[in-house]
Amino acid sequence: MPGPAAPVAAVRVAVRDLLDRLLDAGSLGTGDLVLVACSGGPDSVALASQVAFLAPRLQLRAGAVVVDHGLLPGSAAAASETAAGCDALGLDPVVVRTAPDGGRATETAAREARYAELEDARAATGAVGVLLGHTLDDQAESVLLALGRGSGTRTLAGMAEVRGPFWRPLLGVRRADTLAACEALGLRYRIDPSNAVDGPWRRADGGAVPRAAVRDRVLPALADALGRDPAPALARTARLARADADLLDALAEEAWSRCADGASPELGLDVAALAAEHEALRTRVLRRAAVAAGAPPGDLLAVHVDALQALVVDWHGQGEVDLPGRVVARRVCGRLVLAMSGE
Repeated sequence: MPGPAAPVAAVRVAVRDLLDRLLDAGSLGTGDLVLVACSGGPDSVALASQVAFLAPRLQLRAGAVVVDHGLLPGSAAAASETAAGCDALGLDPVVVRTAPDGGRATETAAREARYAELEDARAATGAVGVLLGHTLDDQAESVLLALGRGSGTRTLAGMAEVRGPFWRPLLGVRRADTLAACEALGLRYRIDPSNAVDGPWRRADGGAVPRAAVRDRVLPALADALGRDPAPALARTARLARADADLLDALAEEAWSRCADGASPELGLDVAALAAEHEALRTRVLRRAAVAAGAPPGDLLAVHVDALQALVVDWHGQGEVDLPGRVVARRVCGRLVLAMSGE
């Protein structure tokens, strides 16, 4: 009996590999429920089909969650159609969630709203995890976006295969394979106009959102310049960066224990101990201290960490440093003190 078409096999093997590892690690158990986040696009539809195929063979239960952002005319009907497709695959339960405020006005806000809905659906159904359809091509785009922002090693690591209850089994699978898998299986899918460079998501200045522009313009131009597809190399960069970032984070945890002073109600760091640390560890300790003092992680930029570092290694009597979230940092008697502003 012939096996599945090659692209179907590629998706199936990737899903099976991750589920097997989660079962071996005890993160999944017999009878557990997993959900597939299905947008109706070829990536998530291909993923849903193979989770539906594999779950009973692994003694798991599998359902789906569809999030309607309400941003485009007919979005509710599209979500209903996607849910029907998941039901036809044998997924159960199939949950449709509507993001509040029409999914929000920006790509970032919509993503945050989507993940909140996915987590709520997971909790409501008792599912152990939510499988996401991000592919190798998505990972490559993430690396390029991080490079463009001048990000550090952790951000260059791109998307994690497993991050809490969110699991991405297709990070080694090409987008072309998920599309071909849907075609081979005769599955209906739709191409989300929000992902297009001329789609409804726009920057504040009216230009294309960065991810869409990277996908449709930058990656093809880079492939033309290099004479080869850069996506596999960019995804490999993410894997290498993740290994490095994991090691640096572990070392930074040890550096934190050497530098942090937990005896004061204000967060204090020993300046001499900080100065003795390697810069790669020192900056991680400083960022962690700022977040621990109340600075929102998403608002904390490299310029803020650089200003904190100057209080340690370039001290010439400068005043306190203002950080996001009304956090202030100052150097006092050989300690770097971070606390909420009294204003």
